[in-house]
Amino acid sequence: MNQRLQNLMHWLQERDIDVAFLTSTPNVFYLSKFYCEPHERLLGLFIFPESEPILICPKMEEHQARHAGWIHEVIGYSDTDNIWSLISKTIEKRGLRIHTAAIEKEHLNVERYENLQNLFQNAHFIAAEAKLHELRLIKDEQELTILRQAAYMADYAIEIGVGEIAEGKTELTILAAIETELKKKGIQQMAFNTMVLTGTNSALPHGAPGANRIQRGDFVLFDLGVIIDGYCSDITRTVAFGNVTEEQKRIYDTVRDAQQKAIDMCKPGVPFDTIDRAARSHIEQAGYGNYFPHRLGHGLGISVHEYPSVTDANTTPLQEGMVFTIEPGIYVPAIGGVRIEDDVYVTKKGTEILTKYPKELQIIKK
Repeated sequence: MNQRLQNLMHWLQERDIDVAFLTSTPNVFYLSKFYCEPHERLLGLFIFPESEPILICPKMEEHQARHAGWIHEVIGYSDTDNIWSLISKTIEKRGLRIHTAAIEKEHLNVERYENLQNLFQNAHFIAAEAKLHELRLIKDEQELTILRQAAYMADYAIEIGVGEIAEGKTELTILAAIETELKKKGIQQMAFNTMVLTGTNSALPHGAPGANRIQRGDFVLFDLGVIIDGYCSDITRTVAFGNVTEEQKRIYDTVRDAQQKAIDMCKPGVPFDTIDRAARSHIEQAGYGNYFPHRLGHGLGISVHEYPSVTDANTTPLQEGMVFTIEPGIYVPAIGGVRIEDDVYVTKKGTEILTKYPKELQIIKK
């Protein structure tokens, strides 16, 4: 039994919870080391306080689950099976009485919740998210090693993208070059849809790359991440092409300085709201407060956006072992946008910045 499963089982025992039923790919992976995107099919993990856990997965994925190291019971099912009937028979064989069940309320859909209610009639359902956030919050050395590798490849991807910039090239052309080179390096999956945004399109915090062509005087914003061994990286860099105006330079310098002020605040015991305010107040003082519309950052790990959220409403203190992003931005519709994002690991005394691509303003002249 791996330590992560044991930690959750101990929580179930402490809280007198009879079962946890988890259905999200990240949490199933965290506890089982089996990564599966089941699409419309059911992926699930039943964990009991004292009994052997049960993995639910499509039969065609069962071999991969075993290969990943899952040594416990598996209910593999075909597309024509009634999976809930198979689950019911398995639970019945164990003679278990379920009075309280922990579920992922933010993930479990209504149909599956109703099937679970029929399976565990008269059971009380509670949310498992808070405990799962707690378990995944502090990264161990193995996780950190993988996150460093993912950050290294994100740096490489930015290097490729910047090297592809040329007048008249489209956002999608550069995006394709980045992902092609990553495939050559063995990267199978991006952490999210890669963003390459130029000109006024860069003023859209989550803009969609398209046929926009790079012109002189444009900001070019890259936001991307890769997945390595189930863990994500996330980096944003903004460069300029040809030349910049004084206001463009002022916007860039404001974002870079705001990010550094936030990074300088990061150490164990400092609350997240203090870090957010350090960056946000600097941007406000520069007169761009209305152009910074999003949170300062987010947790990073198996999911590209996970707990905790780095906002001025989060008073949770930083702890050694946390990993999260710091990504202030300024987006002026008529000018363009600048965002600078790094992946930050909290150490005993401060931080280790996992993403290392340079942050000085680059003006591409070719």
